[in-house]
Amino acid sequence: RPRRNDPPLAVVTQDSMSVEEVDSLLRNTEHNGFPVVVSRESQYLVGFVLRRDLLLATINARKTTDGIQSTSIIYFTSHVPVNPNGPAPLKLRKILDMAPVTITDQTPMETVVEMFRKLGLRQTLVTHNGRLLGIITKKDVLRHIAQLQNNDPESILFN
Repeated sequence: RPRRNDPPLAVVTQDSMSVEEVDSLLRNTEHNGFPVVVSRESQYLVGFVLRRDLLLATINARKTTDGIQSTSIIYFTSHVPVNPNGPAPLKLRKILDMAPVTITDQTPMETVVEMFRKLGLRQTLVTHNGRLLGIITKKDVLRHIAQLQNNDPESILFN
């Protein structure tokens, strides 16, 4: 369950963010990766992209690909529309993990803890009918375990 002061979920859209917007996201967050969604409105999950891959891909594209500008749109899709008048698109489908580990909002926390233990996860994405609801990180799981081990019911109910 998200904590009260958590900022909104940082996501990347599959075909509507500019290089400049992604640069800003990388500058203003410290996350190790980002869910990729169809759109901010639908929040349908497409995959997951690692921060370092996104950073390296945008830096390399600026150096090696003609026409890549701050206003270039980044595409994680297989089809990229042709826009002869605009800046060159940046195709990053190859760095997209299209099968990230996901759970539903109904998955019991005991199962989540076991998944983190057995699979060595750093994070898992939480979905409901394919829509992204949030991310559970290793730190969240460790916090949950610590609260359970502190048999004080007040500390479990109220952070």
